[in-house]
Amino acid sequence: MNISQLQVLVTISQCGSFSDAAMQLEMSQSAVSRAIASLENELNVPLLVRGRMGAKLTTIGASVVSHAKQILELRESIEYEVNLEKALYNSRLRIASFRSAATHILPPKIAEFQRNYPRVEVSLDEFDPAGVEQALRSGDADLGLLPLPRSEDFTTWEITRDEYVVLLPKAQHPTAKPITWDELSTRSFILLNYAECTTAVREHWSRWQQPLKVAYNVKEDSTIVSMVAQGLGAAILPRLAAMPIPDTVDSCPLPVPLERVIGVAILANVPPSPAVTRFLEVMKDS
Repeated sequence: MNISQLQVLVTISQCGSFSDAAMQLEMSQSAVSRAIASLENELNVPLLVRGRMGAKLTTIGASVVSHAKQILELRESIEYEVNLEKALYNSRLRIASFRSAATHILPPKIAEFQRNYPRVEVSLDEFDPAGVEQALRSGDADLGLLPLPRSEDFTTWEITRDEYVVLLPKAQHPTAKPITWDELSTRSFILLNYAECTTAVREHWSRWQQPLKVAYNVKEDSTIVSMVAQGLGAAILPRLAAMPIPDTVDSCPLPVPLERVIGVAILANVPPSPAVTRFLEVMKDS
């Protein structure tokens, strides 16, 4: 029994005749007949009933065809995996990401990917989200990590959710006691001058009809953490952006939770390369 014989049997079952199966398989009718005769002889059972109306499966023939289809599907899967592996040789994967995802999410994923696919050359560039989008659109990156949602230009998958936290100088708030809107309304904030985070925080405060007093607008999250440690104000940051949080700073949840969704994105109209396909599998396996 071989793959070719099983393919012939399945094709006859689909076409209903030896002649039509021969045309579809681009074989002679005699070669099709020999394949079936050899298979029936090996199995020692009739698989097909021939007649003027074509060829019909016997009961055992129908069972064999069912198994044969599974075997052929497995063969296709094997060929796909092998061809994908071959395509990975000496290929490259260019990743673009915003800073906190590049710092806290990507390193273990890249390490795992390179252990499994050492022949793929991996590069990583850090941008703000707009820069990540631009790198994907211009073809300078194959895959990007971004806060979601994005426009329909991108196909995206959620990876994780990142909670916003309040940062306070140490001992300015009892850690066992939940922080309240009333307490937050008395504080001045150091706000991250970063469009998506700034908008999310302002909209969250507005949704709950709370005042937001901003003392500083700062571009770098590490600068904000340092300023909080010096008692210059409180801050609201995604936890990953705030990490590592020093011992001189306390973090606590907001009175009403706020999260950002972090995902991986590729251009919607560009078929992913084998390297991108494999890296997406690593990223989704969280």
